[in-house]
Amino acid sequence: MKMSPIGLGILGMTVLAIGWFLYVMVSGASKGETGPLDSYAHGEMRAFVSIDDAPAQPDLVYRDGDGGEVRLSDYRGQVILVNYWATWCGPCVEEMPALSGLQAELGGEQFQVVTVTLDRSIEDAREFLTRMELDNLPLIHDETFSSPNRVRAIGLPMSILYDGLGREIGRVPAPAEWNSDDAHALIRAAIRRNI
Repeated sequence: MKMSPIGLGILGMTVLAIGWFLYVMVSGASKGETGPLDSYAHGEMRAFVSIDDAPAQPDLVYRDGDGGEVRLSDYRGQVILVNYWATWCGPCVEEMPALSGLQAELGGEQFQVVTVTLDRSIEDAREFLTRMELDNLPLIHDETFSSPNRVRAIGLPMSILYDGLGREIGRVPAPAEWNSDDAHALIRAAIRRNI
């Protein structure tokens, strides 16, 4: 059986994501290290990996739906949940309504959900967001496809929570139920730390 290059890529990303997740879970547990929001890593947020001394977000240039430049630093001052996704990623597609619900519930001056698509074309993502009526999520495209490497995201979906200074608070390297009480508690705690 011969696999297509896309199929091999997806398989490779999946294997690497599982390996990275297991490494983080084992190494963090064995060192006894805890991050500032570890107490929120339970229930629907059990895959959340809180980071105590995390690097700043990389300075990446994305494109919005109108072709304008967007940087994560444009959101300085706000807590942001950056979600890397693609329409060809089944788990990504499944979690998008929950991200939209989280944005509807908590999005505002202090917090934003920032969705960055890794689709071949921004039009694929635009069509998906329109069809699913997810118009409260931003249409942002990584046309260089460099995000996964720069943020150490081995697979998709990958959600990274940043504080208002652009420092990583933690990440969820798997799909999550973002419009849940557990997720809301995590985000509210991050906002309180940011004030």
